[in-house]
Amino acid sequence: MAPPAPIRWFAVAASALMLCLLISPSVAIYCDEDDCYDLLGVTQSANSSEIKKAYYKLSLKHHPDKNPDPESKKLFVKIANAYEILKDEASREQYDYAIAHPEEYFYNTARYYQAYYGHKTDPRAVLVGFLLVLSAFQYFNQWTRYNQAIDMVKKTPAYKNRLRQLELERRGGTTTKKKSNKQTNKKMDEDLSKELELQIKGAEQPSMWDLICVRFVLLPYTIGKLLLWHGCWFWRYKVKQAPYTWDDASYLTQRSLSAPLDAWRNVDESRKEDLINRRLWEGSNLESYYAEMRKESKRRR
Repeated sequence: MAPPAPIRWFAVAASALMLCLLISPSVAIYCDEDDCYDLLGVTQSANSSEIKKAYYKLSLKHHPDKNPDPESKKLFVKIANAYEILKDEASREQYDYAIAHPEEYFYNTARYYQAYYGHKTDPRAVLVGFLLVLSAFQYFNQWTRYNQAIDMVKKTPAYKNRLRQLELERRGGTTTKKKSNKQTNKKMDEDLSKELELQIKGAEQPSMWDLICVRFVLLPYTIGKLLLWHGCWFWRYKVKQAPYTWDDASYLTQRSLSAPLDAWRNVDESRKEDLINRRLWEGSNLESYYAEMRKESKRRR
């Protein structure tokens, strides 16, 4: 059974109203209630040259400097806005899509605001800014960690004894505890503390060369240097079968033992020489070395 005529007409009118509310704003966000093509007097198939000629012709007629009529001024603003939309291929494509698909209101609106109000910063500038901010944070963090570590070291008895030893050496083996010399002693402590080389593992003094932005700039040079090093290594030791130099043998030994570079540098020279002479970069020698270490560990238990 069909609904009464008044109800049918009301349903149709409501549907039409909802359709207008959804469809109209999809295009209206560009040229309000007007059609951009109609404002310039061209068809939708007009090329960029025709659009440009139409705009210049209308601007001569309605420009405020040519026509003082207030209504003509309002019309010129609309014409200029329509030309800004249609002269750009990207914005014109978006406008044509909105005309062809008015039901996609939210999608068309999002594209419009993204194109006209979104950030248009050069990605290269964003990358440079990001690297600079990250490097500044890295530098500040390293300085903070370094200062905290130095403050902790200065509170240790070993540091105080070393500072007292330097003071005695400077004063010729004599010390003074007079209150009048308290300020002088404090300044001397500061001067002496600067003479002590405090390089703490994990909290080294920051260097500009370690910053991310500097490393990024030098990345091509670093890659080229690494490739050259590998090429020379392959030619010298794989092709020519030359014997390893002391530095290269030291590097192979450190890598075979998986020892950190700082720890390897602190190894006694005689111990380091013994390890290098064992040729631990060869698998059988490394296994024998580990077997000896395990036996020694069991014997000590």
